[in-house]
Amino acid sequence: MEKIRTHKDLRVYQASFEAGMEVFIISKTFPKEEVYSLTNQIRRSSRSVSGNLAEAWRKRRYPKSFVSKLSDVEGEAAETQVWLDYALACQYINEEQHSPLIKKYDSILGMTVTMITNHDKWTL
Repeated sequence: MEKIRTHKDLRVYQASFEAGMEVFIISKTFPKEEVYSLTNQIRRSSRSVSGNLAEAWRKRRYPKSFVSKLSDVEGEAAETQVWLDYALACQYINEEQHSPLIKKYDSILGMTVTMITNHDKWTL
């Protein structure tokens, strides 16, 4: 098992960054009239997942702050799934794009909940 030195070493961070980049790439195809609504919302929430993970990692010496930031991660990941559902319903993406991303965010949510549940293993 490799030692985790920074947030970038966390599997959940790596997965969230990769998923956020995938969201960015597919959101480039959204209609121009969505630029200030769905496109902006989905990009912000997807990027916020990895951003909040980085913050949580730096706050791990304070268990309540660590768990609070991880709760933010959970919320942003779930919000991203909602925006993906809207993108599918509006036919901006197809099921082949939607399903794998939903599964990736399910995995991110699972890892985050595990970290919250076992926060004592992660905090200093």
